[in-house]
Order: sequence, then structure tokens, then C-alpha cells
Amino acid sequence: MSTFFDPTRNFSFYAVPAAWVLCLLPHAYATSLYDRSSSQKFDTRNPRALKEKLASDQTLSQATKDRIMRAEGAQQNGFENIGLFAAAVVAGNVAGVDNWWLNTLSGAYVASRVLYNVVYINNETEGMAKVRTGVFLGGVFVIFQLFTMAGNRMKNTMVSK
Repeated sequence: MSTFFDPTRNFSFYAVPAAWVLCLLPHAYATSLYDRSSSQKFDTRNPRALKEKLASDQTLSQATKDRIMRAEGAQQNGFENIGLFAAAVVAGNVAGVDNWWLNTLSGAYVASRVLYNVVYINNETEGMAKVRTGVFLGGVFVIFQLFTMAGNRMKNTMVSK
């Protein structure tokens, strides 16, 4: 009898599009918050002008502006490191890292991105900023662990010339 999630099967590649969606969600939240809170609407024709629009928008409180900017920062951070995660997943698969490890580490990375987004968007204190950094470093550790496991599997492999 098969189960929905069989840990002997490899689900790690599915984590890459899941992580990509998690990169995009903070932006969707930021634009939704802007549209709900401002007398203006988010300009999809020029999305990178949001920072300047926030600075000049007098209908928004500073707390709302800060929250929108933190959501945008969470999005940017996600897109800045998803490539490294995707490469680590590919390296682990090519090297033949055990499926259990691939699934566990890929799942841990996705979970770290969920937590990172929540902490970053809601961060209003120095203490939470440190938590955000810790969560980020936890995700980076997962990526490095995937690369290390792949490297350990491949280190004695002959490369044909």
C-alpha cells in the first residue's frame, strides 16, 4: 500500500518550485497591503518604483510603509538565494545522495523560507532581526549540507577525460 508521502521516493526537485513560490508570496502580500492601505494602487507597469511611491505616500503610516518594505526585502532575499538552493538540489541528485536526506534537507530549506518570510515581515525589534538572521543562516546551512553530502559522495569518483 502506498502512502501520499513515501520517504524512500525522491521529492527534492519539487522543493525548488515550492521555494520559488515562497519567494513571490511576500511581494504579493506587500502589494495587497499597499492596495488596501493606500489611496493609490500598486502600479504593475512599474513595480520597482514602489519604494519611491511609499516615500511620497502621505496616506500610509510609517509602520505600514516599513512592513511593505520588509515584505519586499523578504522577496528579494528569497530570489537572491534560490539559485544556490536549486544548484544544491541538483548536485545532491546527481551525486546520488540518499532520498531520505534529499527530502529532509529540501523540506527543511522550504520550511526555513516560510519561517524567514514570517519573521522578516513581522520584524520590528533588534531581537527579531537576530532571529531572522538565524533563520536565514539555517537555510544556508541546509544548502551547504546538500553540497557537502554531494561532494562527499563524488570525491572518489573518477572523471573521464
